[in-house]
Amino acid sequence: MNPTLAAKQHLMRRATQASLAVATGLLVTKLAAWHLTDSVAMLASAADSTLDALASAVAMLAVHWSLQPADEEHRFGHGKLEPLAGLLQAVLVLASAVGLLVSAFQRLLAPRPVEQGALGLAVMAVATVATLLLMRFQKKVILATDSTAISADSLHYGTDLAMNGAVAIALVGAWGFGWLWLDPLLGLATAVLIGRSATQIAWSSIQLLMDRELSNDDRQRIIAIVKSHSEVLGMHDLRTRRIGLHSHIQFHLELDGESTLREAHAIGQAVEDEVRAAFADSEVLVHFDPQHDPDEPPAQ
Repeated sequence: MNPTLAAKQHLMRRATQASLAVATGLLVTKLAAWHLTDSVAMLASAADSTLDALASAVAMLAVHWSLQPADEEHRFGHGKLEPLAGLLQAVLVLASAVGLLVSAFQRLLAPRPVEQGALGLAVMAVATVATLLLMRFQKKVILATDSTAISADSLHYGTDLAMNGAVAIALVGAWGFGWLWLDPLLGLATAVLIGRSATQIAWSSIQLLMDRELSNDDRQRIIAIVKSHSEVLGMHDLRTRRIGLHSHIQFHLELDGESTLREAHAIGQAVEDEVRAAFADSEVLVHFDPQHDPDEPPAQ
């Protein structure tokens, strides 16, 4: 059963709070580990956690305000704050990648040994477990809410998992085998991965800000629902978009031109109710047209 709107809002708030708590805890731990190990890969991971904490704070504020009800100045609600937050998260993640590239390149030119590698490995193990648990919870929330801000948050935590693996390998290579070049080299590779993640977050956010249509599968579902009503003689001008937790769906129904207004309203209401049942928390707007006359040009 689909969760209620209130349940979705509660899940989204909990997810952003958990994300900020994990990012802050890992940041403190990694900074301490970097101070003791002097590993550029650990520094890269700490820098990424700094951006994680900032991005999670942005996501938490964006989710809080996006869930506020519509008001007189924002009739469609505040849902677009979510993709705006996602875009800001992408900028922060990209900044992290640039900073990491600079640090790794400098260390590649002037390698330094890694100290207390065992401590660094222990920190990476803790970070990996904490990140996996957070992403598991985020996945549950994303499936229930399709939240853009939390999806963006989860995406860069997925990058964190790859970074944790890279840091662990770098620590083993540099500390255990003396391969000083491995630490900055993996830092460079991780920076590229982070940049790719930022690009994905930005693209997804921009598409939502530009009111991209729902997926083709969803549009076909809407068409099938509408055409399942025998009184509907046709439909056109289907337009869809998603804002926050709400889908906005509008289309024109073609009905018998001899139908009374009352009859047309009853048909339209039945269609609207079925579409709303199929798309939870959606807003459906229907316009009535007489059936198209084949001697007239089609509606645009």
